[in-house]
Amino acid sequence: MITLKNILLKYAQRVILDIPELSLIEGRRYCLIGENGSGKTTLLRITAGTLKPDTGTIQGLPTEQVGYMPQAPYAFSFSVKKNVEIALDDDPNCEALALAALSKVGMISFAQSRGNKLSGGEAQRMALARLIAKPRKLLLLDEPTSSTDIRGMDLIESTLLDYNQACGCTLIFSTHSPAQALRLAEEVVFLDQGRIIERGPATQVLIDPQSEIARKFLRHWQM
Repeated sequence: MITLKNILLKYAQRVILDIPELSLIEGRRYCLIGENGSGKTTLLRITAGTLKPDTGTIQGLPTEQVGYMPQAPYAFSFSVKKNVEIALDDDPNCEALALAALSKVGMISFAQSRGNKLSGGEAQRMALARLIAKPRKLLLLDEPTSSTDIRGMDLIESTLLDYNQACGCTLIFSTHSPAQALRLAEEVVFLDQGRIIERGPATQVLIDPQSEIARKFLRHWQM
């Protein structure tokens, strides 16, 4: 169980994130959803350890087996294959593992291309390959398909589902797409102005939201 307690982050007088408690069951798939500025990225970064809150603690975090993918992942100037291999340290099978991961996300033909010359969607798939090249206990992904086309989105989504099933990892991702949340998530956490407004099974929150804020956000999609 991963538990966030009394997480608070402010900039000046503005509350960026205020979460008294959030518990996440290992091995489940969670989606963070809400408007821009609702706190999704901040929550992911704090969980990943790239941002420190003003107060609060996170318990049960598998710190050495966490993979974090920002919305605009970094791509080094060397080959795509090498971009993936850097996550494998000194594993004697790093080349085979990197190529297998690239194959899963449909990027095997780019293995010798320069990582910093990829399109935004290709870079996201390469970054995902870097994460899944080895087993992890927790994946944190910020808008993992924001720059991809439909084919890229399908590849990323199917790869995440397969990886979750194979490794039993916990998956936490953010998205603006309720349809994607339904396809990928078992549970949805709806955020507004840094606070959790609603949480529950994906179908319940997205099809029959209980809060007016969530209903307003989802109205256009449901139409």
